[in-house]
Amino acid sequence: MPEIAYVNGRILPFAEATVSINDRGFCFGDAVYEVITAYNGRLFLFDAHLERLRRSLNEIRLEYIDVADVGEQIQKTYESALMPKAMVYLQISRGVAPRSHAFPAERPEPTVIITVREFPHKEAELAARGVGCITVPDIRWARVDIKTTNLLPNVLAKQQAVEAGCYEAIFIGADERVLEGTSSNIFVVKNDTLFTHPTNHKILPGITRRFLIGLAEKAGIAVREEWVTREGLYAADEVILSGTTTEVTPVLRIDDRQIGSGRPGPVTQKLYELFLEAIRS
Repeated sequence: MPEIAYVNGRILPFAEATVSINDRGFCFGDAVYEVITAYNGRLFLFDAHLERLRRSLNEIRLEYIDVADVGEQIQKTYESALMPKAMVYLQISRGVAPRSHAFPAERPEPTVIITVREFPHKEAELAARGVGCITVPDIRWARVDIKTTNLLPNVLAKQQAVEAGCYEAIFIGADERVLEGTSSNIFVVKNDTLFTHPTNHKILPGITRRFLIGLAEKAGIAVREEWVTREGLYAADEVILSGTTTEVTPVLRIDDRQIGSGRPGPVTQKLYELFLEAIRS
């Protein structure tokens, strides 16, 4: 089945899907988004994604959008694509209006875009061999907990990682604290304990991150929501990236320094096995 797009009530082939040049998402990044994966014909952690969508909409003052209705449109669009394993992208902007920074005097109809694409299973290979990362200064705005389309700092940092031959760039705060990747959350393993940055405005509240914390706690793995420094990152026994499309990926090198044994560690392997069990079920 070809990849498809939904734009404001119409399901179309990708080539026919367009939005206005006056859309505020295009002009200002005045928009939020979600990425949802589907396994075995089912949207994974769907309710949690809708919950985060509702929070993002409220934070940018689009609280009047009916998230339940959006959820129904996501489900219908996904089912139309007939793809058992897929990546579903949702973007909602404030709508189309003459270009002006302030909100339009008359509320426009929000622009809702949904795309369904194939999601190739590359993570099995990454989970087996691991990846390299670089660290970069955090130059993003102060509300990265809102999942907005304002991603230019992430784009520039990801490109820097690609040019360094790495998979991901990890943002480091001015106080040397480890925050997250450009499109992933970070877990650090030290002495069999899993560390991750506390949920606040400095990181995106990752859906997969939260799910893995629950899996770890059920498996008896100690979890502490505490931040570590860059030096703590280098000295970790294991480092793990998590995310909707990243899933569970071990990090073996950071800034040309080997992490732990230089191989995926036991906590990483356990979390990956638990994650695979969850998506199979």
